[in-house]
Amino acid sequence: MRKLAPCTLVFIGAFVALAQPKATTAAEALKGNFDYINNKVLEMAQDFPADKYDYKLKPEMRSFGAVIVHIASGNIYASKAGKGEKVKWDELDAAKYPAKAACVKLLKDSIDAANAALKLKPEGPTKNMEPFSSVALHASEHYGLLVAYYRANGLVPPESRPKK
Repeated sequence: MRKLAPCTLVFIGAFVALAQPKATTAAEALKGNFDYINNKVLEMAQDFPADKYDYKLKPEMRSFGAVIVHIASGNIYASKAGKGEKVKWDELDAAKYPAKAACVKLLKDSIDAANAALKLKPEGPTKNMEPFSSVALHASEHYGLLVAYYRANGLVPPESRPKK
């Protein structure tokens, strides 16, 4: 029985060690944050009424659709930088995306491009996470603005709706 006890402890210790969740890397955390905000913005882009895409809180501000194009511009910047390209922020012209469908497609495509760049090694986020973290933070700020567009139009943002 005494010989069995140490073996049992080793077995239990190994089992507990294997059952522990793997620590999240910085790149995985970044990907999670990037996905989180982009999914929220995409949900809003798909949900907001098409006839209100040109709505502005104030005349000097971007329209709802222009904010979506602006967020997509950031994703495109991050995707290029993540692939190791020497790039500067190139703001896309919102006038080239006048309708909801065009804005939603652009946003989806920009998210796909950024996610493809996030998967690359070594030029991806393990080499330089800064463009992705900056763009995720920037999109988060604009998410708050999009909530204001909803509220100003008497609409409830998707995240604030009761969960079923």
